[in-house]
Amino acid sequence: MPMKQVHLVLDKTVISPSVFLLRLERKEIMFDPGQYVFVNLPGTRYVREYSISSGINDPYLELTIKEVADGCMSKKLRNIESGELLEIEGPFGFFTLNESFYATSPLLLVATGTGISPFRSFVRSNPALNYQLLHGVRYGNESYHRDFPGQYILCTSRDRSGNFYGRVTKYQEAHPISTDHWCYLSGNWRMIEDMREILVRQGIPFDHILSETHN
Repeated sequence: MPMKQVHLVLDKTVISPSVFLLRLERKEIMFDPGQYVFVNLPGTRYVREYSISSGINDPYLELTIKEVADGCMSKKLRNIESGELLEIEGPFGFFTLNESFYATSPLLLVATGTGISPFRSFVRSNPALNYQLLHGVRYGNESYHRDFPGQYILCTSRDRSGNFYGRVTKYQEAHPISTDHWCYLSGNWRMIEDMREILVRQGIPFDHILSETHN
């Protein structure tokens, strides 16, 4: 049973105009790539879940956080400093990297915004993973985690600074994949619904498509 523990903030790094990384001491937390934790500011009622973006072998716990205009929690975390404390509960979740999938089949990873976080954990945990990653953002300066060692395709919908001008769904419509893929979708719920429909239409079995929503 996951327990709530107090963790020290080790570092904070801004990686785009609205997104930053928090690195926390890991303590004894064991997790599967793709899981999330609940984050609570000690002494407050603010609690929010965030996917773990670090790998299973990293000595720290890393969270990728987007500052939301009306989000009290993300604004408070944006102002947190190294040496402060956060309460962490978890891990939780079943949107995980299953070895029986990737051992024999290629993966398609599709994310919008901070939905890329679990995929960073996938790849950091398994550097030899055979995958293609589509990451959808509005503008190129909103992109982050572009250091993936595999095939990373940045799709930008408001400018032409990415690898593809348009949404991830438009890219997929124009670039079908082989039907032996396992597909992970993470991000905006509308993207997930549209992408699932496209993939099924392209011959991907429905039960080969896994998804998780992110704001």
